[in-house]
Amino acid sequence: MSSSTDWPLWEVFVRSRRGLSHTHAGSLHAPDAAMALRNARDLYTRRNEGVSIWVVPSAAITASSPDEKDSFFEPAADKPYRHPTFYEIPEGVKHL
Repeated sequence: MSSSTDWPLWEVFVRSRRGLSHTHAGSLHAPDAAMALRNARDLYTRRNEGVSIWVVPSAAITASSPDEKDSFFEPAADKPYRHPTFYEIPEGVKHL
């Protein structure tokens, strides 16, 4: 019998209410997606705090490194049109 350390690692994302985004809740080991989903439900939504759960194999996630944030996000700094200060807001426009 294989141990749980031989099983792949899954990242768990939970949405607490309709209209909100899924947020990372934690990680767990499971042999397949169905078992990961069941285990995530039992582990991260025990008190009825979720309406939706995503489980994603950790190996499928590619992320930037916080150590490289300056060089990784630097190209966005030279695009001033992306900032709201670049545009003049006409009078009468609400909620902008």
